Amino acid sequence: MRDYYIFKSGRLRRHENTIELEFNDGKKAIPVNDIHSLHLFGEIDINTKLITFLNQHGIPIHFYNYYGYYSGSFYPRERLVSGFLLVKQVEHYLDSGRRLEIATELVNSALHNILSNLNHYKKNGKDVDKFIDAIEEERRHLAECRDIAGIMGIEGRAREHYYSSFDTLLRDEFRFEKRSRMPPGNMLNALISFGNSLLYATVLTEIYHTQLSPTISYLHEPGERRYSLALDISEVFKPVIVDRVIFNIVNKRIIKEEHFFEELNGCYLNDKGRRIFIEEYQKKLDTTLKHVRLKRHVSYQRLIRIECFKLVKHILGEKKYIGFKSSW
Repeated sequence: MRDYYIFKSGRLRRHENTIELEFNDGKKAIPVNDIHSLHLFGEIDINTKLITFLNQHGIPIHFYNYYGYYSGSFYPRERLVSGFLLVKQVEHYLDSGRRLEIATELVNSALHNILSNLNHYKKNGKDVDKFIDAIEEERRHLAECRDIAGIMGIEGRAREHYYSSFDTLLRDEFRFEKRSRMPPGNMLNALISFGNSLLYATVLTEIYHTQLSPTISYLHEPGERRYSLALDISEVFKPVIVDRVIFNIVNKRIIKEEHFFEELNGCYLNDKGRRIFIEEYQKKLDTTLKHVRLKRHVSYQRLIRIECFKLVKHILGEKKYIGFKSSW
C-alpha cells in the first residue's frame, strides 16, 4: 500500500474494485487495496459513491488548497473504536500531572532530534556550537516546568535557535531571516510550511490506524477544526523527516528558485516544486532503519504508527511513553 498524491484536475470515481482517475489526457485505475491514503492538490470532483467506497476500506483523503497547504480531510468512520481508551485518553488530558508528563516527553524527543541534526552537521564541519549550546540549555529546563505554557515556551525558544542555524546549514540562496507562516515570507519558510503540512496529514493517517482519538492532545491544546494529537506527534518527527528533506533538496540543488512563485506578499512552491518536494518526502517516509526493540527494519512512516502505539500503552498504564529519538 502507498500514498497517492494527485496534482492534476479531473474526477475521481469508483469503478468496480478500483479508483478511477479521469483527466483531460486520459484515465488511470488504481486498485483500492494499493491505496494507503489520497492527497488531492488539483481541483478534483468526487461523489458519494466514491466516499462510501473509501470509507469501507478505511482510506483517508487529505485536501490541499491552491497554495499547496493542508485544508482538511475526509476521515473515514473509525473502525478501531475503544471507549475504554477514549476515557483514559481524556483522563490523561484532564489530570495536569499526567498531561505534563506526556507533553514533556514529546518536547524532549523533539529537541533530541533537533540536536541530532545539528550534531550531524557539526561532525561535517559546520559551526553550530552556539546553537547546540542554546538548545541544550533550554532542554535542561524541561524537568523544572510545571505547566504546559512553560513547556511550549521552551519548545518555541529552542526552535527559534534551531531555525537560526539554517543560514549556516543551507546554501546562501535560501536565507531563513525569521519564521513566517501565513503567508510564508521566503523560499525557506515556504519549504518548512509545506513540509509540516504534509507531515500533519501523514501523522493523521497513521493515527487513524490506531484506537487513539486524534482530537485529544497533550502538548497542543485541543480545539475546534483541528486534529491536535497529530500536531503533538508531528513535533517528534519534523526534525528527522521534514527538515532532513529540506536540507537534502536545498544543499543538493534539487530545489531551485525557479520552483517558487510569489503572490499576496507570500512565497509558495509552484506545481513542479511541490512534486519535487513530495517525491523526496515520500522517499524519506519509505526509508528504513533498524528498530532495536523489534529487531527488524521499519520505515519512518511505520515509526509514526509505532509512536502512536507507544502512546496507547502509556495511557493504558502498560509501559511508560518514551518518544522516538534519532541516532541519525
